[in-house]
Amino acid sequence: MKAILFDVDDTLYDQTQPFRKACGQMYGDAYDGLAERLFVASRRHSDEVFELSQSGEITMDAMRIYRTQKAFEDFGIFISQDEALKFEDYYKENLNHIFLPETIKEILDFCTERRIPAGVITNGASAHQWGKVERLGLLKWIPRERVFVSGDLGAAKPEPEIFRIIEKRLGLQPEEIWFAGDSYANDVTGAKRAGWKSLWLNRRGHKLPESGFMPDLQVKNERELFAAVKDLYFGGKAYV
Repeated sequence: MKAILFDVDDTLYDQTQPFRKACGQMYGDAYDGLAERLFVASRRHSDEVFELSQSGEITMDAMRIYRTQKAFEDFGIFISQDEALKFEDYYKENLNHIFLPETIKEILDFCTERRIPAGVITNGASAHQWGKVERLGLLKWIPRERVFVSGDLGAAKPEPEIFRIIEKRLGLQPEEIWFAGDSYANDVTGAKRAGWKSLWLNRRGHKLPESGFMPDLQVKNERELFAAVKDLYFGGKAYV
């Protein structure tokens, strides 16, 4: 392992926390038992129109309305466009209070102490994603030149182009780089298509597709992610 890069959203922090808070602010405790499934549905629908929002074919507000309305609709709940935007405003405000879990800090400390080059790759608009990087304090561990935001690069996961750009900047071969992320579609598929090693942080217990790319390693939580990173460094057998 010559370098390890991480996804940001729902990998380095738990993205359900700001989403749950938005649900509470908007609907009280009405959807407490549904919040996590609503979040997963929202991410799925967001992926459906992400490229359209990045190319300018639809506005960012249209993307946000779509993913929120569709997520609620999946559970038989129909909300207006104004309601969807209000929910997104709450969600956006709660993203100002995201934080790194202690185990993630330990992982980044480990990489720093062992001089393992670490970085991040994140999809989204430049200012929005850089704001998360700064709020999470990632620049304490990761230099700016190893923070890769799709909005800055003109390419996004899972397309191989973004991985090609990054490996050239790192001066490494594809097989020397590990990428850890929560999204099978963006992180696992993207890394494997590019010839990188893939470490899937499967927080939500998603089933591995019967056909498609296999992650090199799969872990269920942050503690297992830390164990896997240590095993990769020390050459041991990591968690599969």
